[in-house]
Amino acid sequence: MKSRILVVEDNPVNLELVSALLDEHDCEVEAATSGEAALAAVAASRPQLILMDVQLPGMTGYEVTHRLKANPATATIPVVALTAHAMVREEQRARDAGCDGFLTKPIELQEFRAMLERFLPTREAR
Repeated sequence: MKSRILVVEDNPVNLELVSALLDEHDCEVEAATSGEAALAAVAASRPQLILMDVQLPGMTGYEVTHRLKANPATATIPVVALTAHAMVREEQRARDAGCDGFLTKPIELQEFRAMLERFLPTREAR
């Protein structure tokens, strides 16, 4: 069974890139381009992992993550922040919002693979 991943990203190029990387890892990808759409997608499909752009139109990725982590029904879904801001304070801000991981853009393939291994069951367990 494929792992179901929600990618929350408003930039079409970044969304396509992350989706392609996840396809290579035999993941089922769902996309949301806004915070509101992300909350609706999580309620409808309960993904196994959420990759969350932090700069979204309207509601930020941090706010979406905070809401997900405050809801007992979605609090255990891992959320990994995706951001072009590589500063230490940005990673702390992501952790403070409830993110379980942090990746910077452009995405480093080794870090991306390590993140998938950390948060998804092994292929044998799926």
